[in-house]
Amino acid sequence: MIFDPGVLALLSGSFLVVATLLYASWYGIRILRRWDLCSGSQLQLSLERRTYLIATIMAYALGFQLLSLFLFISTADRLSSLLAGAMCAAGALNANKWGYPALILKIVNFMAAGVWLIINATDNSAYDYPLIKKKYMLLVPITALICVEAAFQTMYFLRLKPDIITSCCGALFSAASSGAVRVAVLPRKPVAASFYFCMALTLTTGLFSYTKGKGAYLFSLSSSVLFGVSILALINYISPYFYELPTHHCPFCILHGEYNFVGYPIYLALLTGGTTGLGIGAISPFSGVKSLQQTIPKFRKELILICLSSWLALFAISAWGILFSNLRMD
Repeated sequence: MIFDPGVLALLSGSFLVVATLLYASWYGIRILRRWDLCSGSQLQLSLERRTYLIATIMAYALGFQLLSLFLFISTADRLSSLLAGAMCAAGALNANKWGYPALILKIVNFMAAGVWLIINATDNSAYDYPLIKKKYMLLVPITALICVEAAFQTMYFLRLKPDIITSCCGALFSAASSGAVRVAVLPRKPVAASFYFCMALTLTTGLFSYTKGKGAYLFSLSSSVLFGVSILALINYISPYFYELPTHHCPFCILHGEYNFVGYPIYLALLTGGTTGLGIGAISPFSGVKSLQQTIPKFRKELILICLSSWLALFAISAWGILFSNLRMD
């Protein structure tokens, strides 16, 4: 294991998050079994108070998931200088089999926790907590996923040795690479066309849903598809313009100061757009619930605005990088 302040912060923070989420899940299971809003018992009053505590715990967990995602990448990037062959986080994460699975789980858990908070806010807006059991059924698998993420992250850092020889991002994201990273060598024009088409479709369906109050499912679906296509386009099409090098496809180097840290707003917009898009789809089936008929349309419009703003920010940053780059590709 390589000792680093970021490593210690991530490991200790993950331990605290896992402990608090296990506590929240324990009461979540009790709520699933004992919740009865018609009862005035001491147990029911205690469970109602616990719901606010659990919501607060999840809010902090989401905040940590966001911070830990970027701290994890930043720490891996810093540790790359200690690993032979690595030039950025791409090589450091490839130093053992736990790095990339831990990163993927961090992204999944951030979005899952975000969707849970959206459902929770929707439920708390109603007097009768109509989604109480649904949201606590969802809390249990989210807690399990975060526990697995903490285990993967711990194994990654424990197995990280200074004498490990790994690969640089140029080797990982090249024609000779295998697996998912081969997206870097896919035909550029179809990837770019897919990105612009999905962006246009998402913005159009979002504006329609915001103004007409319809089409929420289509907007949520198109936003989810755009999330995946944007990751593909970022590696294959967009990042080379920031690097001004057609063979450089690394999705991590854009987090460096030499590229004005442009990766941070890109990934923040990407995660926010993807999470709110999923959240819109998650709360829409409950529009017919009597106590939520007034709340969901208003809350959904707020989420659509956040989602659209995020995708517009991603498009604007990407367009800026492409238009003002010295690189020109046919």
